[in-house]
Amino acid sequence: MGEAIVMEPVIVRFFRWLKSSAGITILVTLVIAAYAAMDQGAYVIINILVTGGMWALMAMGLTLMFGVMNISNFAHGEYFMIGTLVAYYVFTPLHQHLESHPNHLLTLVAPVIAVFSAFVVGGMSGILTDRLVFYPLRKRSKENWLMNCFLLTLGISVILINAHQLIFGTQYKGIVRYWPLPPVSLFGVYISIDRLFASVLAIVTIAIFWVFMKYTKVGQALRAVSQDETGALMVGISVDNIQLLAMIMSCALAAMAGGSLLFMYPSYPTVGLEPLYNSWFVIIIVGFGNIAGAAAGGFMIALLQILTRVYVGEGWEYVIPVLLIALVLIVKPNGLFGSKVRGIWEK
Repeated sequence: MGEAIVMEPVIVRFFRWLKSSAGITILVTLVIAAYAAMDQGAYVIINILVTGGMWALMAMGLTLMFGVMNISNFAHGEYFMIGTLVAYYVFTPLHQHLESHPNHLLTLVAPVIAVFSAFVVGGMSGILTDRLVFYPLRKRSKENWLMNCFLLTLGISVILINAHQLIFGTQYKGIVRYWPLPPVSLFGVYISIDRLFASVLAIVTIAIFWVFMKYTKVGQALRAVSQDETGALMVGISVDNIQLLAMIMSCALAAMAGGSLLFMYPSYPTVGLEPLYNSWFVIIIVGFGNIAGAAAGGFMIALLQILTRVYVGEGWEYVIPVLLIALVLIVKPNGLFGSKVRGIWEK
């Protein structure tokens, strides 16, 4: 009896969520994904997990920055580019060393070192961006903040793209694969270790991020600043430090996504454009400032693009999402998961 009483509110909340627009959207997405897998094969699900997980990380970082710092970052794709560049220049010498000095342990660990290096350098670039650009602007004036940040992020994008071109050239810098291992079979579909690693990394990172935001004091401080900056100051939260942390996390997640997908997206000056577009597709569809929705939205956009390529054609993979965004904005201006709640988590 006692157990039934405890479980009842959970069940009630689940069915209430299932009847919401978010629940209906996710349910429909799962049904469509299941049908596509039965019609085209399980590789559809695998591709969704690989690319969707990384789009989710990109979108979560973008919406975190928007929620905490009120910055629409149009240079977000360039931090993805930084991740691809760092991973390439870390992994390539390790790979060359392994060709002449085989080491099984280093062979397994080298890709992890490359991706972790991308994550760290991405976070460091976030520190430089905040301290050199946004921190002085916050101290100087917050008048016309949105427009100033829009122009600044566009400028950062141009600078980083041209710096890549000037310093590293325009040649593609990529790899065939991270691990020289045979693919594994999942549900009758062979998947490379690189893709498996990328999908598992994305899912684990999303889970860690959720726990961090939900249960840690720092995560609660991030949520508090996003909801009410003045109130956060009144209870002793260092808003400057929290905003710096949001910038670090956002840039680090984008760079890690770039490093993880180096085998799919070789580094070149404008490699960040596609991830940037997909990040904006996600947060516009699910709603601005909605981190939980961004995690689900990444997989939704990946499913939509894969189905478009399969059933419509390669050239339509951006047309269909844009049409869907227009439809969503007409019907639900706050996004599929959006609401008028102010916080980045509660939306």
